[in-house]
Amino acid sequence: MGRGLWSKIGRFFSGGATAQLDAVRRLLVEADFGVAATDETVERLSRAATLDAASLERIVAEQLGPPGAPLARAPAPPTVILIFGVNGTGKTTSVAKLAKRLQNEGRTVLLAAADTFRAGATEQLKIWADRLHVPFVGAAHRGDPAAVAFDAVDAAVTRGIDTVLVDTAGRLHTDERLREELKKIVRVVGKRLPGAPHESLLVLDATVGQNAVRQAEAFAAAVPLTGLVITKLDGTAKGGSVVALRRAVPVPIRFLGSGETVDDLEPFDPVTFAHRLVSD
Repeated sequence: MGRGLWSKIGRFFSGGATAQLDAVRRLLVEADFGVAATDETVERLSRAATLDAASLERIVAEQLGPPGAPLARAPAPPTVILIFGVNGTGKTTSVAKLAKRLQNEGRTVLLAAADTFRAGATEQLKIWADRLHVPFVGAAHRGDPAAVAFDAVDAAVTRGIDTVLVDTAGRLHTDERLREELKKIVRVVGKRLPGAPHESLLVLDATVGQNAVRQAEAFAAAVPLTGLVITKLDGTAKGGSVVALRRAVPVPIRFLGSGETVDDLEPFDPVTFAHRLVSD
């Protein structure tokens, strides 16, 4: 994520003296903390007993909330996990990364391509399914996404598969038809398997800053989210957007994606992330 925040902010604190708070505020806004997180951070820094990187790390970590809990498991398989997000966030790749992680935990996985709107989306997920040697359910271009999700859950029940990962359509978060489509998917999987979906994860691109916050708010208004997956943290110096996201949408950050390989998905830990953001 580039030079740590303290390397830029620390110079405004001299021997514990009062900081040039306007300058600190500007740096935090430039790092995409957003107004609310910036104001809280500056206010808490101004009251801190010790003005150092460790103090800023602690303030950031506390705003990020607790570590993400392990993914839910259904009382009886399959566990159904829906994945949301706009195109370009790395959503489909994140589905594959999550599938690999679950495989490493000894779980069997089925991938479902319910993004039938974007040309090539089904084929992209099918390639990942082949690479990971997992079963796959898809449909023709412009097919019914809810039907794909239903068929995937049905196939998992029949075949005794532990977990279903459903990759949903990724059009813009301002698309009303998309929001209704996503609500329908949630309803349909719940009818096929009471209690499903057991997780609903939203994938967000850290490089788009405050636009990711707006995306998160729009998706949260449409479907019940249980967690966030933040991608492309290897390509931005504006990791403060993660703090802003956590404040805007009160669901835990579950995973971070920071690379291109199928193994580049790590559980979120607020203390570790705060250290990277502030001091690395």
